[in-house]
Amino acid sequence: MAHPLHFAASMLACWLIAQVLARSTWTWRSPRVAILCWQAVGLGAGLSAMGLPISLGLIPYQRGTGSALLTLAGDLRDGSLPAGLGAVHLGLVGIGLGIGAVLLATTVRSIHGAVRAQRRHRDLLTLVARRDPTVPGALVLDHPGAAAYCLPGVRPRVVVSAGTVSLLDRAELEAVLTHERAHAQERHDLVLLPFTALCHALPWFRWVREAHERVSLLVEMRADDKAREVHAEAPLAGALRRFAAAGNRITPAGTLGLGDRDLDVRVQRLLVAERPPRLLGAVALAMTTTAAALPVSLFLS
Repeated sequence: MAHPLHFAASMLACWLIAQVLARSTWTWRSPRVAILCWQAVGLGAGLSAMGLPISLGLIPYQRGTGSALLTLAGDLRDGSLPAGLGAVHLGLVGIGLGIGAVLLATTVRSIHGAVRAQRRHRDLLTLVARRDPTVPGALVLDHPGAAAYCLPGVRPRVVVSAGTVSLLDRAELEAVLTHERAHAQERHDLVLLPFTALCHALPWFRWVREAHERVSLLVEMRADDKAREVHAEAPLAGALRRFAAAGNRITPAGTLGLGDRDLDVRVQRLLVAERPPRLLGAVALAMTTTAAALPVSLFLS
């Protein structure tokens, strides 16, 4: 019974850590560390959800989950199951493997959907977007609404609307372009992908939706940090204020946009100089890494 208890403890720990992370504001001062913490929690929760029913079903083997699973595969191949291993045990193993299959399938589906949306939008940009020497390294859409977003992928594109070019001054526009390039350079679309898949796989869990919302905000804050390293706080804060006041903001599917996540919170964060909580971040990262490492080690035992 040791392994099922450890999987259950890991699942509980991941849930508790997720509750703390969702309600913490120190994460806003260290978005990169917080993103790593959320990724560890997501990995630990997914593996624990798989491992708990599998380990319960493998109790008759009285050995580690990984080795017992390999032994079961051999026994099923040979048609010789051990005494005490019945239909209930096999059903539990099937449930655990089914959870893993659902998580894998939703991840693949999320990847396919994102790639398809990005390809469709990239083809559209070749028809309707234009280069503008006043906006180097970006494509301009002739649209009056406020739009600034990154189309991620192997060949990322930074896109702004004509409305955005007229809305912002030069310094603000350059800060926005740096923000969007940060999304592309750090592949924030891949950071969000597992949480999007979890939302599709487990839509009835509120904390899963909260995790996606929190990580979405954190990747925007991380891109804000990259922009203010180059342009300081004021230009980006000014751009965010203008986006907040502007109506008809545009963020197409499959893209990462500047003006679609808690603009007021991000402006306040930029204007309040606070040092990153290094010790607290290190402790949180150690705890979340441990929560993710435990189910991994149980599967390898």
